[in-house]
Amino acid sequence: MWSKGTIEIDGTEVSYEIKHFEKGSDCGIDGGRISKLFCKAKGEISLHYERGWNKKPKTKLAAKAYEILKKKYN
Repeated sequence: MWSKGTIEIDGTEVSYEIKHFEKGSDCGIDGGRISKLFCKAKGEISLHYERGWNKKPKTKLAAKAYEILKKKYN
């Protein structure tokens, strides 16, 4: 299933797209349900996971977005 949306973190809007499943898998983040995750903030990609990390969250904003989305979908 694909989910899209936005979350606001410290006054900044972060858009995201996630492909997640009902059960975890080896392709998921930490063996979880998220197999693809894309976040964009301030016009730039802040993190990208597609069955492996393409761009890990390196900023505080990206890390917060990752934790929120991981808790909700993984």
